[in-house]
Amino acid sequence: MTIDDPARPETTEAPPSEATEATEATEATEATGASDAPGTAANTPRKAGTWSALRPLVLRLHFYAGVLVAPFLLVAAASGLLYALSFQAEKVIYAHELEVPVGDRTLPLSQQVNIARKVNPNGTVTAVWPGAEPDASTRVLMADPDVPEGTSLAVFVDPYTGEVRGQLPSFGSSGALPLRTWIDGLHADLHLGELGRNYSELAASWLWVIALGGLLLWLGRRRKNRRALFVPEGGPKSRRRTLSWHGSVGLWAVTGLVLLSATGLTWSRYAGENIGAVQDGLGGATPTLTATLGGAAGGGSEHEGHGAGHEQTGTTPQGPDIGVDKAVEAARAAGIDSPRISVVLPADGKGYVVKETDTQFPLQLDSAAVNPADGTVLDRLAFADYPLLAKLTRIGIDAHTGVFLGLFNQLALAALALSLILLILWGYRMWWQRRPGRPVARGAWRKVPVTMLLPLAAVTALVGWFVPLLGLSLLLFLAVDLTLALVAKIKARSTRTA
Repeated sequence: MTIDDPARPETTEAPPSEATEATEATEATEATGASDAPGTAANTPRKAGTWSALRPLVLRLHFYAGVLVAPFLLVAAASGLLYALSFQAEKVIYAHELEVPVGDRTLPLSQQVNIARKVNPNGTVTAVWPGAEPDASTRVLMADPDVPEGTSLAVFVDPYTGEVRGQLPSFGSSGALPLRTWIDGLHADLHLGELGRNYSELAASWLWVIALGGLLLWLGRRRKNRRALFVPEGGPKSRRRTLSWHGSVGLWAVTGLVLLSATGLTWSRYAGENIGAVQDGLGGATPTLTATLGGAAGGGSEHEGHGAGHEQTGTTPQGPDIGVDKAVEAARAAGIDSPRISVVLPADGKGYVVKETDTQFPLQLDSAAVNPADGTVLDRLAFADYPLLAKLTRIGIDAHTGVFLGLFNQLALAALALSLILLILWGYRMWWQRRPGRPVARGAWRKVPVTMLLPLAAVTALVGWFVPLLGLSLLLFLAVDLTLALVAKIKARSTRTA
């Protein structure tokens, strides 16, 4: 929801030709955002209220943020749309590796792991993902020096025949294959590493501000009926019709856009650290599973999302080992009953870790640690025992990355990304249709009462500190605005003296 710049607000009751000839009294009336009342003339100015004082400030912020941040949001939305579609594209492109003919009897996991080891003797097996569906291959994950850092080499084994269907790099807890991995990197950091992460954090930092600001502006406009609030109007091409589409679609999308912004910030570079600290302080830290032999705290469940990798150890356990099949049996007996699991092999003094990975509803995300020597369960961690904030964080990130609720989640993400692209394009179109597209007059903050301005400034400073890229870019906007005001003042003074 960007770039609504009605320096001369249009009345929705009048046709475009009349709207462009609106009087100053009508403009003052629309600035209040009040609804039509029986017996009240449409061109009678109403008493200024809270919204009439705040509206110019919200409008100016929405305008500047839309013009300057929208390009970052457009890149994030376009790459996010590709990412949402990449899940289904993977199934088509890598069908040979992912799908197998259904047989009568599956081979033991240990035998499948040995087959993968023979195919790639230089790799170290770190985890096994048994196929969740009858026609799915088994994915044996290996630490391999020939794949990028943070990425595993996945060997796809036919669980019925033992045929190796292929080998591909696999990234993250969702097992992204090369296509989705590349698109994920584009969306997260433009393949520029740590420097590129600033782009996505800047976009996520401003998305909720622009969306909520646009929502306030849209709800504050005068209209004849409620239908115009939710349904775009037809008629000849005009700025009013563009604004109608911009506002209506934005209203339907605003909740999803705000959630995308919030979940995106949870693993951002700067704001993410602050969010994590607050979450931990409120007792919402993700609990850990005791997997270390001897009882010390082992590897835990951490935030998963863009850049989340597998647990990789790269060493071979010493001493007796019951094998992966019996470890899975022990975990099943302890209540790990989802068909979708991952098994992390023991190493570095740790036992087997068997995790449920079913993010469909109802969620099955329990995990258990198994002693490789005798098959005893070292620890069990149920998702139901997570603190509420940890649960919400996990669900939110899974939803943002398209693995929560499967295809429905991915279609919803695609719809949100497409709506954001359209909102940005409509915003720039409105700016062009009103060219030269001047924003609301400077000094809007002076119209805000001090009793409202001081708390607003305090909240802005707090949010700017908590979300650093938002705060820094806001200061930059103010600097640009003050510079433009100074230049205009100098030009006006030189004109008078000429």
